[in-house]
Amino acid sequence: MKTIRVVAAVIRDENRIFATQRGYGDYKDGWEFPGGKIEPGETSEQALVREIKEELETFVQVEDLIKTIEYDYPEFHLSMDCYWCRITGGDLVLREHESSKWLSYAELDSVDWLPADRILIEAIRIQWKAVFGTERKEKHE
Repeated sequence: MKTIRVVAAVIRDENRIFATQRGYGDYKDGWEFPGGKIEPGETSEQALVREIKEELETFVQVEDLIKTIEYDYPEFHLSMDCYWCRITGGDLVLREHESSKWLSYAELDSVDWLPADRILIEAIRIQWKAVFGTERKEKHE
């Protein structure tokens, strides 16, 4: 099975993370973290900065590695390096995605994540308090 190496940005702001809805391909309409393929000669961090600039017209600072997700889709094996990121410039313009949302901890299950991203959500839950420096803020209606 072919292995595809990609990167994903978990962009954080205050007590929220940024999620995007895929706008093309076999997994159209599924929710994911923005990113893309690592090109030959690039580090994961370089690929992530490039992909976010291309997809969202936004500049990010790549921070800590959350986890490398290994997932077998029917057509390929995905190896996805996932990093915490912060916005340093730009306006989050959706060039390839059909929608986006800022999600709080309580809202993490409010979208239909793609399978590999579901695994990442569990790692995000574990690291949430350490990364945001506060207790989880649950949604109160």
